[in-house]
Amino acid sequence: MSSTRRQPTLDTVAAAAGVSRATVSRVINGSPKVSPEVKTTVDAAISRLGYVPNRAARSLATRRTDSVALVMREPDATVLADPYLGNMIIATSHTLMGTGVQLVLMNAQNDAEHARLADYVRGGHVDGVLLVSMHGDDPLPEILLGAGIPTVVGGRPQRLLPGLTYVDVDNLGGAVLATERLITIGRRRVATVAGPPDMTAGVDRLAAFQDTLSAAGLDPTRVARGAFTRESGERGMAEVLDRWPDTDAVFVASDLMAIGALRALRAAGRRVPEDVAVVGYDDIEMAKHTEPPLTTIHQPVVDQARIMAELLLTQIGGDPVGDPVVLPTVLVERESA
Repeated sequence: MSSTRRQPTLDTVAAAAGVSRATVSRVINGSPKVSPEVKTTVDAAISRLGYVPNRAARSLATRRTDSVALVMREPDATVLADPYLGNMIIATSHTLMGTGVQLVLMNAQNDAEHARLADYVRGGHVDGVLLVSMHGDDPLPEILLGAGIPTVVGGRPQRLLPGLTYVDVDNLGGAVLATERLITIGRRRVATVAGPPDMTAGVDRLAAFQDTLSAAGLDPTRVARGAFTRESGERGMAEVLDRWPDTDAVFVASDLMAIGALRALRAAGRRVPEDVAVVGYDDIEMAKHTEPPLTTIHQPVVDQARIMAELLLTQIGGDPVGDPVVLPTVLVERESA
C-alpha cells in the first residue's frame, strides 16, 4: 500500500463538513450567501484536512499569478496618514520593479474583513503575502502557513510559528538610545508616550525605556499610552503633563505621536527643549520640519521593505524559509533634545 497521502479535494471537504460541493466553493470564494455557521464549519474542515484550492495549488506550482499581497491590518485612515506604512508601500513597489511581480495592496480593519482577506489569499489569487502592522495574536499567519502560502512579516509577530520568518528593526536598542540621550543631556524626570500594547514594537520600546531608566536609578513609571497616531500623541502628552507636571523630558514612541506631543506642549506653554526635551522614533520626513526639529531614532524602513520582498520572492521560487532579520537603528540628533 502506498504511504503517499492524497491531496484533499472539494468533495473531501464537503463530506467532512456535511455540506454540498457548491457550498464549499462559495465559502472559498467569499460569497456572502453563506451563513456564518456554515462558513465556520467549512473553514474548520479546510483547516483540518489541509485543503488548498486547485487554483492555489496551480499558482504555487507554476507561479503564474505573478503577484504578491501587502496586507496591512489597520483602518484606512491610519494607512493613509502613517508615513511608515506609506514608505513601506513605496519601497516594496520599488523592490518588485523589474521582477515581473505585481503588488496588490490589501487592508483588514476588522474581523469580518480579515476573514474575507484570508479567503481571498487562500483562494490562490496571489503567490505570497507580506504582512505589516500586525496587532495581537493575529490568526492570519497561521492560516497562510497552513495553506502553503509563502509569507513574510514586517516586525516580530507576537507568536512565532515554524516556517514563518520576519524582518524587524531593533526596537529595544532604539529605545535605549532615545532614553540614554535624554539622561545624557541631564534630564531626570523622564516620561514616555508608549505605543500600543498589542504590537511588539510598542512593547519592546516601552520595556527598553523602563529598563534604561531603572538602570540609571530614575523613575520608570511615568507612562502614558498612544496608538502611533498624532492625535494619541497629543492626548498622551497632555496626560503626562496632568499627572506629572514636573516632567522635564519625554520619549515618544513614534514621530507621528511626537508631532502631537509637541502641539500639546505648546498648548501648555512648555518650551522645547528648555522645559521639556523630546525624542521621537521613526525619523519620518516631517521630523526635520517640526518646531523645533525633532531628535529621533532612525529605523531603516526602506531596507526592511526590500529585505521582506526579497525573502518572499526566494520562498516563492522554492528556496527554504530565510532566518529572521533584525535591522539596526541610530539616533538622529536635532534640536528637540
